[in-house]
Amino acid sequence: VQLQASGGGLVQAGGSLRLSCAASDRTFSMYSVGWFRQAPGEEREFVAHISRGGAGTNYADSVKGRFTISRDFAKNTVTLQMNSLRPEDTAVYYCAANRVGSITAVNGYRYWGQGTLVTVSS
Repeated sequence: VQLQASGGGLVQAGGSLRLSCAASDRTFSMYSVGWFRQAPGEEREFVAHISRGGAGTNYADSVKGRFTISRDFAKNTVTLQMNSLRPEDTAVYYCAANRVGSITAVNGYRYWGQGTLVTVSS
């Protein structure tokens, strides 16, 4: 499965962005999906996760109440709606699918997209 993350860009603090993760085939709908991010000089960290059916979601404490993960089975996509953005949210955001381990672990997913850059200015 190939994943394509898109929707990144430059936004002012307090603004919003909507990231999308699209997959190359329909098996994507069978996988739970996670979003991670990596800031310059930092390790990649967990942001959000959604279950295969879409009913279960998990968030990092740093984004709870501001970010929302959802999936559209018809479009075969998973979306990360990011509101009230802060400069510390600046990072390359990656989507990952087919969880094989811990929800929050980088090595817990089999497939990864290429990343999309989010820059939040103060």
